[in-house]
Amino acid sequence: MDFVEAEGDTIDAAIENALKLLGVERDKITVDIISEGRKGILGFGTQKAKIRAELRKSVLDRKAASEPKPNVAEAVALPVESAAVVEKAQAALREILQLMGVKATVDQTRSPNDDETILEIRADDSGLLIGRKGQTLEALQYLVTRIAGERLSSEGPHIVIDIEKYRERRRKTLEDMALRLGEKAKRQRKTVTVDALSAADRRIIHAALQDDPWVSTKSLGQGSYRRLLIIPEGDRRRKEGVDSPQQEKSTAKSQPRGGNVPAIAESEDDE
Repeated sequence: MDFVEAEGDTIDAAIENALKLLGVERDKITVDIISEGRKGILGFGTQKAKIRAELRKSVLDRKAASEPKPNVAEAVALPVESAAVVEKAQAALREILQLMGVKATVDQTRSPNDDETILEIRADDSGLLIGRKGQTLEALQYLVTRIAGERLSSEGPHIVIDIEKYRERRRKTLEDMALRLGEKAKRQRKTVTVDALSAADRRIIHAALQDDPWVSTKSLGQGSYRRLLIIPEGDRRRKEGVDSPQQEKSTAKSQPRGGNVPAIAESEDDE
């Protein structure tokens, strides 16, 4: 099980319930807040907090490394049921594009690490099909997976709709932005808020920063598109007696130059 949705009287209680279900510690997961819940009045209208907890990539990598590797034939070939779902998705996508009046071809390929089936659209109106920040592409993804009956879990085939390698470009853009804003949060010791993003985009940012012990990420809001917070963890880490990268640079600068002490470049100005 790679992720769970859990409820509790508070966000913290929901996270604790998720940790019990996954059997891991807090630093092994990323958390999306689905609902913050509400207390209600005199016991009426009470709503529990609800979160989605997902294992961090580093945990999944260790889990995958401990599992026996399938042979090449097993890795490439999809089960009969999965192949049928993919064919249904491909046919649905072609029909939707035809109804939209878009002349396009839909090719079926496997991702480089063989964990996804990619339905690649080739069309002259690629910008129209992608939409602002990929919103039209995400809408196509939603419709096709629902029509095909794809199970949204680690058990079913993972189908991704793409146009001219847009998702790869988008991933690189988001990873660069995540690292830049992570540095800003650490430098200014202030939480940085990222405008509303889709679940797929949020996962990219969570993954890009999950191995940085000096920041944490948290989704905020409800619905498909939510804001994302990049939170500096400097105060907590300093209480643990660990120097931040900025403190280490400051210490190095205060040392007299000469000998084997290297010169440390000045940190960049705040954005």
